[in-house]
Amino acid sequence: MAEKLPRLRMNLEFQPSPFRDRPGLLIRDLRGYSDTHVIVPPALVGCLQLLDGYGTDLDLRQELVRLTGSLEVGEIGRHFLESLSQAGLLEDETYARMRDAKHRAFAESPVRRAVHAGLTYPGEADALRDGLAEILNHEPAPAPRQDLVGIAAPHVSIEGGRACYRSAYRLLSPELANRTFVVLGTSHHGAPDRFGLTRKPFSTPLGETVTAARLVDELVEKAAAALDPEDYCHSIEHSIEFQVLFLQHLFGPAVRLLPILCGAYVRSFTEGGKPEADPAVDAFLAALREIAEREGERLFWVLGVDLAHVGRRYGDPVPAAAARGVMLDVAKRDRSRLELAVSGDADGFWESVCRNRDPLHWCGSSAIYTFLKALPGARGEVEHYDQWNIDEESVVSFAALSFSSGRRPAPPPSSSPAGPGL
Repeated sequence: MAEKLPRLRMNLEFQPSPFRDRPGLLIRDLRGYSDTHVIVPPALVGCLQLLDGYGTDLDLRQELVRLTGSLEVGEIGRHFLESLSQAGLLEDETYARMRDAKHRAFAESPVRRAVHAGLTYPGEADALRDGLAEILNHEPAPAPRQDLVGIAAPHVSIEGGRACYRSAYRLLSPELANRTFVVLGTSHHGAPDRFGLTRKPFSTPLGETVTAARLVDELVEKAAAALDPEDYCHSIEHSIEFQVLFLQHLFGPAVRLLPILCGAYVRSFTEGGKPEADPAVDAFLAALREIAEREGERLFWVLGVDLAHVGRRYGDPVPAAAARGVMLDVAKRDRSRLELAVSGDADGFWESVCRNRDPLHWCGSSAIYTFLKALPGARGEVEHYDQWNIDEESVVSFAALSFSSGRRPAPPPSSSPAGPGL
């Protein structure tokens, strides 16, 4: 009797192999349960379609016979399935053990470790400080802005996005040191229409942060249905980790954070309407807005967001090059959408994201919309815009944004005999 084949996991990354001597399709675990990647040879790529939860071992054998012209395909099939299973790429017992072990390790860890240290930025404190200082001190800092309430910076690699990181973080003056930094990061791997929290301090080569536990508790109390209180995604996500590095560099290791991962607003995107049509999302946005109104200037908002994703890596049929060809039109469309965001037009911004199912593939749209709903009076400026080839055929765009309260500082007392204010 035919046996069903295990299903290929849905939360994987697929891209053409970057190795000339090993062509095929590279499959990588986005959730970090396995460090092993697999390259499926070109002839076997079509066999992956059988791993849909319905295909059987007889279907796989028939396909391999067709491909090879031989009946002796048992060993090929076993090796194909074993390679995928051992890498944790199939929904089977091996994957379940890997997943449970990783979730347990994060739950038991007293800190959120800097998983990208030594990989995408220096793992040694002095080298990291020197690198961040070189980025931020490249040009003089502007005069402090008294009404500044938030910034948006990229979460692309620090080297690739250095000009935008500089433009965003050079706006932060020493007077902000005592604020609680609400960091809204893109959740690349979390559940849609949900938010990820953690009470764990972020441990980086620069030291440990402090988490605003009282605010975490308040969000859990008021919007539990929208939240994963100790979201495993925090353990692998870079969108907040990169912001933490700059904040620690500017204000010391024990900077105070409220770290929030924002999952994609998939329901609104696919079914229409606003994200808050989901009662759980509505409760979270209301709770966050209440915190923003009550805490006021005790908070400062940081968004870790990228914009468009274009090219072969992201499923487009043709390659892309930064600031050339199709990316010139992408830049115009990015800027048009950014203008809606910095003008505070949350509804117009979200409508532009949903139009035609967002061919620009913005990954920061949920975090931006969340911010606009939490601080509806904020208005901003585009400080810098840039694009970067993440590989030879694919481009990510990003920007540095600044947001102000819209309130002008009070004028100094008048020395006129008529009295102040006259």
